[in-house]
Amino acid sequence: MIRGRLAAEGIPASYKRSIGSDIPQLGQGGSHEISVDQRDAARARELLEAPDFSDEELAQLSEQSAPAED
Repeated sequence: MIRGRLAAEGIPASYKRSIGSDIPQLGQGGSHEISVDQRDAARARELLEAPDFSDEELAQLSEQSAPAED
């Protein structure tokens, strides 16, 4: 998900599993380290610190996804 957000903004990122996260019960859900090139680091932080949606957008999406009343 994080790599997808970065890629959508043209920021290439690589990832590797964190040390100690090779717990089979977690599957792919264990922790990962994501790396970006140093020249992209500030832009990547800014992008990831920004919310995906504003409160207003979340309210609109919620209303749109609610089942229609008959």
